[in-house]
Amino acid sequence: MEPPRTVRVWDATVRALHWTLAAAVAAAWFTGERYLSAHQAAGYAALAAALLRLAWGFGGGRYARFRQFVRGPRHTARYALAVLAGRAPRHLGHNPLGGWMALALLGCVLALALTGWLWTTDRWWGDPGLEALHAGLAWTLVGLASVHVAGAVVTGWRHRENLVASMLDGHKRAAAPDDVA
Repeated sequence: MEPPRTVRVWDATVRALHWTLAAAVAAAWFTGERYLSAHQAAGYAALAAALLRLAWGFGGGRYARFRQFVRGPRHTARYALAVLAGRAPRHLGHNPLGGWMALALLGCVLALALTGWLWTTDRWWGDPGLEALHAGLAWTLVGLASVHVAGAVVTGWRHRENLVASMLDGHKRAAAPDDVA
């Protein structure tokens, strides 16, 4: 029996931006207030990665484009019910929940970058409300990232594929007849 054929799903740009964003967010989290200049540099790196990923979502390859994986609320709700019932179809690219998670993660990073930058301006420097908002967004991002990782692990287990490896080499098992492109 020959090994399953693979296809390239995640292009080099998607993978580089994904891991750059993950590393920048981790660096920003661990540097925090103790190492402010490193924290700011990591925040700006995360902002750059998020903005580039947004641009790539409109002009990148097939599986990078938002129109390929962002589905409407009804479609996403049906998919979520299928997940709960253990009948969710495999997707080569992002599944509907993963698509919305990608948008939520990007949006949260952008909001964090904005609040972090505002905190450096004369108008908002030291503002406790803005600081609380920034901290709340940071914890929200931690929660979203945790759900993202859990979703990748559960989906990978359910469909018997290593999704982390596919984000490293860009390949996934070729589509089966019942998969969704």
